[in-house]
Amino acid sequence: MPAILNYVLHLATAIALVLAFFVVYTRITPYDEILLIRQGNCAAALSLGGTLLGFSVTIASALMHTADYYAFCGWAALAMLIQVLVFVVATRLLRMSKDQIEHNNIGFGILLGAISLSIGLVNAGSIS
Repeated sequence: MPAILNYVLHLATAIALVLAFFVVYTRITPYDEILLIRQGNCAAALSLGGTLLGFSVTIASALMHTADYYAFCGWAALAMLIQVLVFVVATRLLRMSKDQIEHNNIGFGILLGAISLSIGLVNAGSIS
């Protein structure tokens, strides 16, 4: 396959994966991030932003460290599963997360975003 087509295939797949992750993540959270963000809720924006960055770092690592397209897709799917599981566990341990985010506790939003980014970095490092 010509290099440009390979690039377009990987780029389109990576974008689709980030979009799919966004949809899955925003559906499993107990609050409506998009509505909260539209209302000016910084905690929701920080939490969601950290989550997207964490997943994207893993996608970038999978792109850099896998030569095979199907291996890339497999690592990306595993990364998505790990990110979602970590969110579920973190919010179960931090039982008040829904109230904290909905009440715009910026510190709590940073904490959730940092947890997601940290897991994304560990995920990314594990792929290399």
